[in-house]
Amino acid sequence: MTKPLLAVTKYAFTAVAATVGLYACLLGLLTTAFVQSHVIYLHKIQMPWFKDLDTPELFGFLHNQVTPFSIPTLNNESLYAWHVIPPGLYRQHEARLVQKSAGRIEDITSRTGFQLLKSDPKALLVIHFHGAAGTVASGYRPPNYRALSAGAPDRIHVLTFDYRGFGRSSNAMPSEPGVIADSIAVLEWAIDVAGIPAARILIFGQSLGTAVSLAVSEHFASRDQPVVFAGIVLVAPFVDAAALAATYRIAGVIPITSPLAKFPRAFRALGEMIGDKWVSRDRIARFVRIAEAGGMRYRITFVHAEDDWDVPSHHSQTLFWHAVNATTATGIGREELDRVKVSKMVDLGAAGTVMEWKSENGFVREEILKSGLHDVIMGNSVVTLAVSRIFGSVGLI
Repeated sequence: MTKPLLAVTKYAFTAVAATVGLYACLLGLLTTAFVQSHVIYLHKIQMPWFKDLDTPELFGFLHNQVTPFSIPTLNNESLYAWHVIPPGLYRQHEARLVQKSAGRIEDITSRTGFQLLKSDPKALLVIHFHGAAGTVASGYRPPNYRALSAGAPDRIHVLTFDYRGFGRSSNAMPSEPGVIADSIAVLEWAIDVAGIPAARILIFGQSLGTAVSLAVSEHFASRDQPVVFAGIVLVAPFVDAAALAATYRIAGVIPITSPLAKFPRAFRALGEMIGDKWVSRDRIARFVRIAEAGGMRYRITFVHAEDDWDVPSHHSQTLFWHAVNATTATGIGREELDRVKVSKMVDLGAAGTVMEWKSENGFVREEILKSGLHDVIMGNSVVTLAVSRIFGSVGLI
């Protein structure tokens, strides 16, 4: 071997060894709770930068259409939240709203927007659980709120909030139990303070927010006096944290633990070390079984895009099967469901496919779009229709 070739070979070997070493160090760090929390929640990415969250008008809203405020929790956390008035209702009360000062307020019950929500016996409320990273104002979230209200623009209010450790909420480290506790507090605020009955509340989650949505839905359905909300819309959900780690790539390009998935034993060992497991497949199955056993009406819609780089659409298809499987005492195998889909799935061409499974007590709907990516999809008309379809199914709109 010539000296130049030897040098190149040595350099290549060193580079490979260094890469493998760095990756091994990364995997080692991922076994610690501190690093896991930052990787799962990305809560320190506080987008958007250089814009005041207390001025929602900077994000495309009308003067006083959004009220920033805080919701306290029983364990002394403070959750930063936005109440978004639907545009049609805003138009009806515009003269009053434009005369009031805008911005964050300590007592939201004194605000016109809150009074319009609480005093209207036909008001509907979507509670929005956002994904990892950022704040209530990040990226496609503001357009998402507008899409949520569009199906009934004079009646559908939106309540969105940041979990602990995110944005202007308490600076506690996020964790699965903590984020669930935060979300329960928000739902209880909506029912007890805003006075909106569960039958007029729809749960909406995207990405990480889908796991949170299913956790709180199961929690309320499992109470001694069960509570089931009007419906659940899940956009770009994932089966569980370990399954997501097996496929997740940053920006759809940079893998984190997916290379390790090629070694099942090693990957299972890493999965066991994940503290916050967010096992949505089990939670959705338990929720459906509880609702079916109790004769409670439920409505679940999955929305996912085939070109989602962050969470592949097969996660929604797997969760759909777990939900459908729980609708009957005998269950239904995955292959059997696939055969049913061949005859019952509706092909909408460039718009994607739709499959709906109905039981005596509810329905589970799967909508797989051809395009929409992971975040752009939130402003898609399919979201508007999913919300209005659920509220319409119970005669609310």
